[in-house]
Amino acid sequence: MKFRKKIVAGNWKMNKTLADAENLASAIKLDLAEYREVDVVLCPPFTALKTVGEIISDTHIKLGAQNMHWESSGAFTGEISPSMLRDLFCRYVILGHSERRSIFGETDTMINRKVKAALAANLTPILCVGETLDQRDSGKAGEVVRHQLIAGLEGLKDELKNIVIAYEPVWAIGTGRTATPEQAQDMHAHVRRILCEIAGEETASAIRIQYGGSVKPSNAAEIFRQPDVDGGLIGGASLEARSFVEIVRAAG
Repeated sequence: MKFRKKIVAGNWKMNKTLADAENLASAIKLDLAEYREVDVVLCPPFTALKTVGEIISDTHIKLGAQNMHWESSGAFTGEISPSMLRDLFCRYVILGHSERRSIFGETDTMINRKVKAALAANLTPILCVGETLDQRDSGKAGEVVRHQLIAGLEGLKDELKNIVIAYEPVWAIGTGRTATPEQAQDMHAHVRRILCEIAGEETASAIRIQYGGSVKPSNAAEIFRQPDVDGGLIGGASLEARSFVEIVRAAG
């Protein structure tokens, strides 16, 4: 198996005022500024990107955004472009999150355009895929994830070594329910097989696949121990410094 450095990203979603974000980033920095065993990414709201970026600028922690538009500029009220994120020294951007798909109606085509635009801007996309509870219970989980991956990565091959995939079982986000380590591994292995079909075994073995779905300090180590789980996309537990640091250290 190719060595893949674990990556843990904190998705703060629509939480934290500027003062709150400054406090949280500063607290995380105290523990993880020099931590190198895991790639650590903080993804605050757009309003806090500049402040958080300045706090972590002299550390190994990287800055990420939660979304972006695929165009570089234009009449797109309320949107943020790839170049704007680069201007704030963002290195990562979350794309295709289940909340963007279900609440805001983002389609596979839109997400594919965003992935391509991120790569063109030298941003690392964290492409999210995952099934709902109904889809899992009806036996369609693998099919749903296959479709999202193939559509989200359409037209890409060599560039895929520069992306991160996040498998997020939608039924386990914010519900307190978590896929068992075995369920997580099964789907991560399924994702890697699809990546192998798309880009070949060498590239697929190098792509990092995060798990995202109610990861907590109490279950992180067991989940991250699975051979195809390469870290986590952390929601609620990233909003408190101690829990996020414990999760990062569990990955290391």
